[in-house]
Amino acid sequence: MVNPTEAINLENLTKVFYARKKKIVALENIDLSVREGEFLCIVGPSGCGKTTLLRILAGLEKQTWGKVIIRSKNPEKPLTSMVFQGESVFPWMTVAENVAYSLRIRGIPKNERREIADHYLKLMGLDGFADTFPHQLSGGMKQRINVARAFVSDPEILLMDEPFGALDEQNRLILQQELLKIWEGSEKTTLFITHSIDEALVLADRIIIMTAHPGRVKAIVPIDIPRPRDILSLRSSPQFGALFQEIWRLLQEEVLKAQSMELKN
Repeated sequence: MVNPTEAINLENLTKVFYARKKKIVALENIDLSVREGEFLCIVGPSGCGKTTLLRILAGLEKQTWGKVIIRSKNPEKPLTSMVFQGESVFPWMTVAENVAYSLRIRGIPKNERREIADHYLKLMGLDGFADTFPHQLSGGMKQRINVARAFVSDPEILLMDEPFGALDEQNRLILQQELLKIWEGSEKTTLFITHSIDEALVLADRIIIMTAHPGRVKAIVPIDIPRPRDILSLRSSPQFGALFQEIWRLLQEEVLKAQSMELKN
């Protein structure tokens, strides 16, 4: 039975792919509970199944075996919304139209969806670009569209697959702070994949460290840092440095294993 404070419960989750008669175990025996309103970051070496896990939660993949229980409190809301690493904006739509797209699909009246979209455009610093087309914007601005669009749809669970991975350090810092601001206003259950320990520490309530292929949960590290958080002051704190070392100690062995596997293949 799912605890009423849990939004997600995974039991013995395993995913197997078959390619050219070869069995590939992407995820193995994942047991995980995510609390309602929790911001959970997932870190692990490349190829450990992080994205596959999010795709299963989004309904884009089906687990081979194991249980996936996602608790819905409001059937009228979308259950999940996913933000991908790559750009996924519609080039023929303006910024405002992109952000409001999910509302349009749900049949929300035009005036109402523009009002909702304008709120998130302002939160993401896009209010001056509402009638601009994506080709006129930088990569960082396009990713702001993706984040705003995810929040506009008001899902119960937000899934984010390295949304800032392709950005330069300056844009990453700005968008991390803006994401914190918008998330702290909604406290939406969020699973966020990143390769950056710094990014995970800034954002997360807990950090999941995954093993090298096949992906398993190696450790769960609670991040007991008060909110709201300021990135610059947080990154200069002794607590931040100690947590970084703890997570890297757990992760380093798995990264080296993954590199060794690549060399053998």
